[in-house]
Amino acid sequence: MNNRLNEILDEIRELEKSVQEEMRRKEEELKYKVEKGRVIFEKEIAELHRKFSGSLFLYVIRSSFLTALSAPVIYAMIIPGLIFDASIWLYQSVCFPVYKIPKVKRKDHIVLDRHYLKYLNFMEKLNCDYCSYFNGLMSYATEVAARTEQYWCPIKHASGKAMRHSRYHTFVDYGDAEAYRARLAELRKKYDDVD
Repeated sequence: MNNRLNEILDEIRELEKSVQEEMRRKEEELKYKVEKGRVIFEKEIAELHRKFSGSLFLYVIRSSFLTALSAPVIYAMIIPGLIFDASIWLYQSVCFPVYKIPKVKRKDHIVLDRHYLKYLNFMEKLNCDYCSYFNGLMSYATEVAARTEQYWCPIKHASGKAMRHSRYHTFVDYGDAEAYRARLAELRKKYDDVD
């Protein structure tokens, strides 16, 4: 990989660290902490949240007819989602040990914490957790696929238009046959940056 690209990737990693620091600062500002996966707000903030609690009745009444009509279609997607989730778990459990690829921690991707927000009514909490589950599931699947791709075909795409997942920066440049042959065995083991 060329030096300028490495520099840009280093800058991105630094920016990601800055994002994490800003999130920690926001955590202090909004007076909550995360302990053992639970979000705990300071007492005065929790009371303030209760004051802003949305009414479930008003939420349902204010929903449009088309929203109500489409809801069963949206929620029915939980069935293929759960099957997909189980398939990813099975795939990773069977294949990753064979190739010595570190397993992806599902809990690092599927985070359900919005139901701790007291200002959300039941439906809002359900909707938030539904969206968190599906977006987390896609993130989890992307990371499993990224590690698989790193093992089997760690070559960047010619167009540069492909989504760049977490492993893409380790791949060899498109068309660099010499680097591919020289680095393939190394890339199949290069997961030292994974927890």
